[in-house]
Amino acid sequence: MRRRDQRQRVARGRMARWVVLSLMAVLAGAFFRAQVLGSADWLLRSESNRLRMLIVPAPRGIIRDRAGRALADNITGHAVSILPSDPDTMLATLTRLREYVELTGAQVDALATRVRARPVRSLLVAGDVPFDAVAAVQERRSVFPQVLLESRPKRRYPAGPVGAHVIGYVGQINEEELESRRFADAGPGTIVGRAGVEAFYEPRLRGKRGTRYVEVDVTGRVADSFEGVAGVPAVPGQDLDLHLDMDLMEWIHHIFPAGLNGAVVALEVETGGVLAMYSKPAFDPNVFVGVMDPGNWARLSQDPTSPLYSRAAMGKYPPGSPWKLASAALALEAGVIDPQHRFPQPCDGTFRYGNRTVRCWKPEGHGSLDLAGAIQHSCNVYFYQLGLALGLERLLAGGARMGFGRGTGIDLPQEAIGTFPDGIDFWDRQFGYRAGEGEVLNLVLGQGPNAQAPLKMAQFMLAISRDGSAPAPILYRSAPTLESWRLDVSQESLAAIREGLRRVTAPGGTAYMSSLEHFDLMGKTGTAETGGGRPNHAWFAGMAGLPGGPPEVVVVALVEFGDSGSETAAPLVAKTADYLLRARHGIVQDTVQTLREHYLAGRSAAWATRPRDS
Repeated sequence: MRRRDQRQRVARGRMARWVVLSLMAVLAGAFFRAQVLGSADWLLRSESNRLRMLIVPAPRGIIRDRAGRALADNITGHAVSILPSDPDTMLATLTRLREYVELTGAQVDALATRVRARPVRSLLVAGDVPFDAVAAVQERRSVFPQVLLESRPKRRYPAGPVGAHVIGYVGQINEEELESRRFADAGPGTIVGRAGVEAFYEPRLRGKRGTRYVEVDVTGRVADSFEGVAGVPAVPGQDLDLHLDMDLMEWIHHIFPAGLNGAVVALEVETGGVLAMYSKPAFDPNVFVGVMDPGNWARLSQDPTSPLYSRAAMGKYPPGSPWKLASAALALEAGVIDPQHRFPQPCDGTFRYGNRTVRCWKPEGHGSLDLAGAIQHSCNVYFYQLGLALGLERLLAGGARMGFGRGTGIDLPQEAIGTFPDGIDFWDRQFGYRAGEGEVLNLVLGQGPNAQAPLKMAQFMLAISRDGSAPAPILYRSAPTLESWRLDVSQESLAAIREGLRRVTAPGGTAYMSSLEHFDLMGKTGTAETGGGRPNHAWFAGMAGLPGGPPEVVVVALVEFGDSGSETAAPLVAKTADYLLRARHGIVQDTVQTLREHYLAGRSAAWATRPRDS
């Protein structure tokens, strides 16, 4: 019995040893799997809990003018952000930061709203903080454990208001954009283009964001330095070289009539490149950099002069007498007139149609004129008869075919689409009556339901200065040049129109006092009625080049309530073209440019009577 019990005890002991050994083997295997085979995974989990990945903004590409001058570049800025946490903690941190970071009440309210809406994302408090404020927060790191201080590229606009409307500005990405496919590679706090070139070429300028890491404890507070450690470096955005001439833009700003608003557009004839696109009044795009102050936005958006509004590309105005050139082109092509045609009624200052009497701008009239003479003197009576001979339907069809109801195709995110009737039923749809033939009396002069942007009128003049075709106005120098507009008029008709334009600045022309010493300037004055007893808008649409040579530049100016195209807009165009062409042909710049200025300065002006080649 004892031996049997002893054998059983030995057997149980052996089994126990095997069980213990088996359990130890299982535990050893588990330890080996966890600590050796799974070490990388546990390390990753540990690092994920310990390190917080942050987005490193990429420096935006630099925007330069044709001479290499920076129009938008980057400098080092200091940003303050709050890492994601529960809303109460983030709001408390925001309140404490006000003691060291300058924040208005409106800014704090806007930031608090964002925290309550999306508390899981980091909050950019300020994107441009003075260094002394950064140092003050840095010294109080224990007080601000969830605050992150970063050095990041800050957008700068050296040209300030002068280039604001065309270059545009940037702003912080919003929640809707973060969820869109267009900004799939962006993160919270990313700076994106909001207007102008900055917005149109946003994908090219933005670059590719990088990453870096900060160490956090179990509560999510930053445990190491504010700067963190490097991760994947950001890739800067691509640079843009534009056709723009910023020296020319600043010259236009200098000479634009004081106390008046408007726009000037200058296009290079050969390429269609936009040399200048100036709008007044303007704004300083630097105020949009970083976190936008709601007070600044309210001040700009509610300003009655509309400084955010690009009059060059978005303004729509009755084109006035420059549109007479389109009427003339249509009449020539329809065979209604030829360049030597004189209408039966000479201009005596008035014209009667049915029971309606309309007038010429010159009370005593211009007498009998051919086409070039009518353009030279801007004779309304001649064009009243031309419009009736052409007829309303042909004028409407031709104007629409020419493209006055379409945009120019410029590389900007927004431009105004011209207003022009698409047919007789336009009046019924818009005004509730059927148009009669008498509507042509307004339309043929560029009045009535016809409104165009200065940019569109510049493209029209570009077509006249070339072979009747015009490319889309282009800002980016590497963009392809594509035909955007064709007038479909013969070269003979274009030559007849250009002859009239030459006479405008010749002796006896409406803009003779704006003629230039070194260059041939030709163009068309315009005085567009505004209604309400207010002064007229002043237009001048011109082109200029070396004497006897082809036009090199087209310049169009619109001065709101400037009253007289010949007195207000023509000198502005002349001085703009003169400044540009002097720089191009190596002629010393001079503030005495137009014939009027020569007379006022007591200088010789024998050049003003030189013969002009047709």
